[in-house]
Amino acid sequence: MKTSVIVNRYAHKGGAGQRWPAIKAELEKRLGPFEPQFTQAPGHATRLARDALMGGARRFVAVGGDGTVNETLNGLLDPSGRLLAPDSVLCPIPAGTANELCRALGHGADPSKAYDAAAATGRRAIDLVRVRCVGADGRPVERFGYLMAALGAAALVSQRTSQSRWAKKLGGVAYMLMTPAVILGYRSCGVAITVDGIERGTRPLFTALIANTENGGGGLRLAPGAAFDDGLLDLVEIGDVSRLGALLGVMPRLADGSHVGHPKVRTSRGRSFRFVSEIEMLVDLDGETIGRLPLDIDVLPRGFAVGAVEPMP
Repeated sequence: MKTSVIVNRYAHKGGAGQRWPAIKAELEKRLGPFEPQFTQAPGHATRLARDALMGGARRFVAVGGDGTVNETLNGLLDPSGRLLAPDSVLCPIPAGTANELCRALGHGADPSKAYDAAAATGRRAIDLVRVRCVGADGRPVERFGYLMAALGAAALVSQRTSQSRWAKKLGGVAYMLMTPAVILGYRSCGVAITVDGIERGTRPLFTALIANTENGGGGLRLAPGAAFDDGLLDLVEIGDVSRLGALLGVMPRLADGSHVGHPKVRTSRGRSFRFVSEIEMLVDLDGETIGRLPLDIDVLPRGFAVGAVEPMP
């Protein structure tokens, strides 16, 4: 299978570039010699992946964080979210800040598993998340992801962390360090919610997560029970909680997932969601700020595949 290796040397605030010689050596042990393609700017991985796909590549090794993996994936999809080449396979290599897809696949604690999967013949199907919102320029935005979308305070935490010169150097803990500053300056906003076409009314939200995986935010168990291959998305709403209540009552429980038992937290599942608010609220997808409300999200079951050492159903 023809392979394309796409590398973001700027991931983890340049840490990926420093580690690149060691990463390349591990990949060459398994893939043999290759010519890497290096990203130069946001969105470049999408163009590199699309060009490589048109050139016959079917295995796409994305070296970087979840942003790089997400961009690479979007280069493999047509406007409707279908794979342009049904036999293409995505192989993430953890070199970013959080590396949540690798964590969800069980590669977080042992990166060698990601290298092995990049060269293996097995495949594992992953549900695809389709997001439509309004971009910073006011134009419609449509993006595809695989982890989770966030709105409200969680999206602001992600944006502030990404913009910080020092925070992302700290790895996954950066999100935890940025969270208190955001929480203490944030307040709930009224949001109208629709799930699977059924209106659930307008209610105050401090933040909400629409998750395809349990983990996010640097390894936090944000959506306990979420599975990336069940054809459903998990909605976690943190409602009209006070700032101190969020900081002291919810945030400490994110690591083990016990926050879902908090009286101001509500969970549900569905295949499609819509969020509308009169107050501007940011939208984040897979760790990247992509726009603002109104927001529509739906799931495309088993929309793409990742490399796996053992074939999966």
